[in-house]
Amino acid sequence: MSIHVVKVPDIGEGIAEVELVEWYVQPGDTIKADQTVADLMTDKATVEVPSPISGRVVSLGGKAGDKLAVGAELIRLETDGEGSAPSAAAPSKAAAAPPLKPGPLGGDERSEVRGDPTNKPLASPSVRRQARELQIDLARVRGSGPGGRIEHDDLVRHAQGAGAKPERAPRYAERDGQHDVAVIGLRRQIALRMRDSLKIPHFTYVEEIDVTELEALRAQLNDDHGKERGRLTVLPFLMRAIVLTMPSFPQMNARFDDEKGIVTRYGAVHIGVAAQTEAGLMVPVVRHAEALDLWSSAAEVTRLAEAARSGKATRDELSGSTITITSLGPLGGIVTTPVINIPEVAIVGVNRIVERPMIRSGAIVPRKMMNLSSSFDHRVVDGQQAAEFVQALRRYLECPALLFVD
Repeated sequence: MSIHVVKVPDIGEGIAEVELVEWYVQPGDTIKADQTVADLMTDKATVEVPSPISGRVVSLGGKAGDKLAVGAELIRLETDGEGSAPSAAAPSKAAAAPPLKPGPLGGDERSEVRGDPTNKPLASPSVRRQARELQIDLARVRGSGPGGRIEHDDLVRHAQGAGAKPERAPRYAERDGQHDVAVIGLRRQIALRMRDSLKIPHFTYVEEIDVTELEALRAQLNDDHGKERGRLTVLPFLMRAIVLTMPSFPQMNARFDDEKGIVTRYGAVHIGVAAQTEAGLMVPVVRHAEALDLWSSAAEVTRLAEAARSGKATRDELSGSTITITSLGPLGGIVTTPVINIPEVAIVGVNRIVERPMIRSGAIVPRKMMNLSSSFDHRVVDGQQAAEFVQALRRYLECPALLFVD
């Protein structure tokens, strides 16, 4: 018997420290070579760490939420071979593990699917946490999501199929107790970024947009081309409006390094699109939006959003935006105060579309109205500039034919 020490791998890009997000093994476990032992997180991207050899886990180098230096001891293994020098496991993207094959939901819901022990079932951190609380082995759960991804409902079905009966509290019974949730992983990164954004003096400007003509055009394009090219939402039109507006407002397509006192303006328009995932808010980036038509923009937004939600988004896909769009879709409310995605200087917020009576040419007519709630870094963007920028967007959205005129 000999002891083999696996060190925290060098993930690259000059990263000296990572966060330990989750363990998939415990002391005493016997593991195989290439089996995933832990998830590590950099500033945004999560990578999974496989074991370079087979062996029995002797000890772990930290607990979930700990910060570990590159080269520090990650895990200690007892092996059958000769003694060997400590090694650094080669990281891989967290989503690279082959998924469980999805099975039909009909029939006997207690039927089990066992994954290869070297493969991690696809599931979000919140689903994994719920599985631990319910003492459910994820390898025995059928996933109904894309690629066999396990969802919360899958856990409920599995528990019920196994004979567990969820307790139902009386309607008016008092509830006691509390549950502490560690703020780690992506949630901690989001918290830190929000804290850093507090130093930005936000200026929010809200404008009402009549999108009746835009919605009519969108419906027509979807009817004519939706099956072959994919369906369009409002988002690609807004992205195109931003692209066409930027030459007149280059100060909006920028990033501010307040320590150096430098605002960098960009020719390329890299639009971040805020996406809500089960792990928290992420901002995948549509690069060179200026070179994309409506359908290309829509396809890229869909691809990136799905990558973010499934944990497959790469570090490059989650960084480098020059301006951000945020939208809650049908839940968009009437007015919001978007938080700037530091170090950018502007964020455009989309509120929901509502049909309201409006006066046009002296007559009361139904119109589809939508507010844009946009925030700006008041240190480098003046109020008048912000208002003029939003008014330029309004012009394109209220007369969408202008989006196609050179």
